[in-house]
Amino acid sequence: MIISKLLPFLDENKKNIKIHCATGNKTKLDAFFAFTKGEFKEWQDVQTQKNFEKNYILSLIYINKNEWLFAGIYQSFDVKEFKNDKGLVRYRYKTELMENGKEFIGKLIVNFEKDFRASYILMEKYIEKLFLCEIRKTEYKFEPFPGFSNVNIKFDLLKEIINNNEPNWQSALSNVKGIYLISDKSNGKLYVGSASGDKAFWQRWSDYIKDGHGGNKKLKALIVKNGISHCENFTFSILEICNMITIDGEIEKKESFWKERLLTREYGYNDN
Repeated sequence: MIISKLLPFLDENKKNIKIHCATGNKTKLDAFFAFTKGEFKEWQDVQTQKNFEKNYILSLIYINKNEWLFAGIYQSFDVKEFKNDKGLVRYRYKTELMENGKEFIGKLIVNFEKDFRASYILMEKYIEKLFLCEIRKTEYKFEPFPGFSNVNIKFDLLKEIINNNEPNWQSALSNVKGIYLISDKSNGKLYVGSASGDKAFWQRWSDYIKDGHGGNKKLKALIVKNGISHCENFTFSILEICNMITIDGEIEKKESFWKERLLTREYGYNDN
């Protein structure tokens, strides 16, 4: 079923609607991350070009191949040009979330086989290609845990997941010990750490969310020098997992192995 059957407003106003296929400029998580923080409208309102030259905006956020999360229908009232803190020209739209479809925000998953790069497209051209995939009972706020080998998560999103005690992630990260990697995209430096104890990865990564450094000397010095905002450059991934009965001595050996393999003592943030 095409979604205009569920939301007749889309068909009735198709000539006056722009579809925003929101992903972000740096990673596919940018738009989704703004949504998890309740800041999607503010994120969308600022554009690099005059992209919303229609009366209405249908906002869809990329979550998976051919799957888009419905983020609402917005009315566009005005746009003003401004310069950001880097002196670059940007456009700030004045928009308002409409009541039409509001109950489906974060719950409606749209199937759309988008095989082109354009992110701002005409509703009248693609209305027949937007299909109902799923309507969830609860809001799709965080992506499901992707499996240990696929974890590659930015600090800011990890912070939201931990602060919200997201059950899917909490369950997975609390039930295995292992070795993790922190990558600093600002300079390419790496840090290898280990997770043990009763809550394993969940507890260890929660320590970083609190202060940005988790007690590591070099990371602490970095945060003192550059401020906690430097953590926005960190990405967390998992190198190796172990079951919960693995003794700490074995975990330490594995941690040392990865430090040697990745040269993180010589060129990264490990100091021992």
